[in-house]
Amino acid sequence: MAFDGITVAALAAEFSDKLTGGRIEKIAQPEADELLLTVKKERATYRLTLSANASLPLACLTETGKTAPAVAPNFCMLLRKHLLRAKITGIEQPHMERVLCFHLQHYNELGDLCQKKLIAEFMGKHSNLIFTDEENRIIDSIKRIPASVSSVREVLPGRTWFIPDTQQKQNPLEAGPGNFDEFRSLALTKPVKLTKALYTSYTGLSPIAAVEIAHRAGLDGDRPANVLTDDEALHIYKTFLYFMEDISEKNFSPVIYYVRDGKTGDSEKSGKENVFFPDTPKEFSALPLSVYEDDPKSIKRSFDSMSAVIETYYASKNQATRIHQKTADLRKVTTTLLEKDVRKLELQEKQLADTDRRETFRQYGELLTAYGYSLEPGAKELRAPDFATGEEVTVPLDPTLSAIENAKRYFEKYSKQKRTREALMQIVEETRAETLHLQSVLAALDIAVSESDLTELRAEMADSGYIRRRQTDRRGAKSAKKEKVTSRPFHYISSDGIHLYVGKNNYQNEKLTFTLANGNDWWFHAKKYPGSHVIAKTDGRELPDATCEEAARLAAWYSTGRGSEKVEIDYIERKHVKKVAGAKPGFVIYHTNYSLAIAPDIRGIELISD
Repeated sequence: MAFDGITVAALAAEFSDKLTGGRIEKIAQPEADELLLTVKKERATYRLTLSANASLPLACLTETGKTAPAVAPNFCMLLRKHLLRAKITGIEQPHMERVLCFHLQHYNELGDLCQKKLIAEFMGKHSNLIFTDEENRIIDSIKRIPASVSSVREVLPGRTWFIPDTQQKQNPLEAGPGNFDEFRSLALTKPVKLTKALYTSYTGLSPIAAVEIAHRAGLDGDRPANVLTDDEALHIYKTFLYFMEDISEKNFSPVIYYVRDGKTGDSEKSGKENVFFPDTPKEFSALPLSVYEDDPKSIKRSFDSMSAVIETYYASKNQATRIHQKTADLRKVTTTLLEKDVRKLELQEKQLADTDRRETFRQYGELLTAYGYSLEPGAKELRAPDFATGEEVTVPLDPTLSAIENAKRYFEKYSKQKRTREALMQIVEETRAETLHLQSVLAALDIAVSESDLTELRAEMADSGYIRRRQTDRRGAKSAKKEKVTSRPFHYISSDGIHLYVGKNNYQNEKLTFTLANGNDWWFHAKKYPGSHVIAKTDGRELPDATCEEAARLAAWYSTGRGSEKVEIDYIERKHVKKVAGAKPGFVIYHTNYSLAIAPDIRGIELISD
């Protein structure tokens, strides 16, 4: 969910509960558009982050500190002058706007009690942190906005602070029972989608909140709002009121929804639920979203506070974005090579198919050698019985050549295609192996979650000749020393207490299979899909059915077949898995394996943080 009025309402309730009555002990400005306030209340200490970043405005209580610059910016120095030891007397959210107003009480230099406000606006590129007096006169702001930048509102010292009412939206908390006619005339007369009609009529509602209201009402949010029947209009009105009632009564249930979309991003584990959240978070909310809870592909993670949701969600998004950016160059190289190999393989297989007639040419040559004596000069074909089946075969002839010359020509074609096929068979196998290897590298890039994972992948690609290994020492000179790799495989534990290991790349797959695993451990892999090797460390014990299914689910999930409803998994004791001499890392052969088809769903399998 966007950082909308509902999110701000949940934060306002949380901050009011924890910070009201507390005193500001420290003020730092770690970023140009961000404040970090340390608030002490009784025996508790809280760190409050307020960010007016244009692309990532947020507020939350955090345990994480940031390094402040050696010289504090002017705005930070101003706040320190006025607000150090100031008491937070109240926190409010005006009119369900994306605004938090901190009411502060402090003593000035003369010892007089003064009232101030620190106002945080979370409005995208218009986000700001504004310091005012009790009459809303602006003392200063973290971003100064002159009239040349905004014709709607100046944010400058001496100006009066106000919330611009440019869209004439209404406060949704004021749409109480008995106001149906007003609701209908405001929102349901617009010739736009129902969801858009809702969030453009009321403050604080984001598009996903409007989608949720329509979903709870059982109505199509894409229908025009002005075509609803009387019963449908009354139903959406009542649903809207129930939704707003949870907000006014502060019945917040902070959650993050993860959706299995076949792509992998950040990895998280809930210590309470022992649930693995393998994808980047899809949506966060201060209230449960039935539109996601009714989706079997979604995974819900509940939190104790809205701050924890904000911190987790944006940290996950940032990490996933950072890793994705760092893999962009590797992904581009791998994709380019893979596309090239696919085209090359198609051409090679076509050439290989052209050699399928070689035995026919040999047969023609042998028939001409045996029956050519009976041909008339200038004959265009020979009809003769096949040596093996006795069926009549028609052999096309060049009438300008003799029977012996025609036979020689067919034998030459046979020999040429035979040599071509023998050469192509090896080339095709090499191209297929490289194609599979590149596909496995792409799969490994999809599940990389840390810098060390990328370091190991770069090493694998360099060793395979896909990229150059460029390394320098601190003085910029070239060094042959390899980067230290600390990447480890994913480590799970089954419901039976058996340890399960999942390789993140081909090097880890090979180490798991041929170094970590004993002969009596069990090996799992997706059939016909590039993916991870999964090892169940049974140490000679019998493999329980539940563990077998959980290991298979992991193998299905960590494969390129993740988007399928079911994935066929091969599993076998490790001692029957053999390394192919000269093959790419992680490529093996095995026989007499077991198989099962299973959904790629790893919910409920506990992830261990090694």
